[in-house]
Amino acid sequence: MDVGHYAAEPGVISASGRPEFEYNRDLALEVKAELERAGLQVRMIGERGDYAVLHHRTRDAQGAKLLVSIHHDSVKERLLPEADRFSGFSLFVSKFNPKAGQSLACASAIGAQLRGAGFTPSRYHADPVLGESRPFADEPNGVHYYDNLAVARSAPMAAVLVEAGVIVNREEERRMLDPEVRRRIAAAVAGGVRACLGKEP
Repeated sequence: MDVGHYAAEPGVISASGRPEFEYNRDLALEVKAELERAGLQVRMIGERGDYAVLHHRTRDAQGAKLLVSIHHDSVKERLLPEADRFSGFSLFVSKFNPKAGQSLACASAIGAQLRGAGFTPSRYHADPVLGESRPFADEPNGVHYYDNLAVARSAPMAAVLVEAGVIVNREEERRMLDPEVRRRIAAAVAGGVRACLGKEP
């Protein structure tokens, strides 16, 4: 379980001024707790905010069956004045990952669980003008290919990057701060992980 970003470079600054890293850590710890309750072993990477070198994350994940990197989303800088119209979760995998098929299967399982819990995939990243033309790998479940994400590409195991919500959107940020919403997201991510690893209770 990889906590995206680190203390010195904490990622997106939310609509209220809170660093993305803090959202990532809160959600990752909750996903970890959900998985441990289901009997899975979870290794945390980056929860202290000290992983500045990306390849150290995949190095220290050696031996795991799956690497899940937790993030929260933004939009291009020119779109920030209208950020409140962008919302939803996104999932990313790399075709260059040595277990690309399993990565996609796990991302699809997580996306299906998030949809089942009432969350909606974002379409922003696939848009050629507004987003970055990241092609869908599984459109219904919000999974994109993004081959330049270092953690997803270089991990020796299946890897999925989760963008849980758009925290530059004021309303969505308020939802991400709600402990009950965070619990539902964590339960859905954990449910997808269990499904793709064949660890359903």
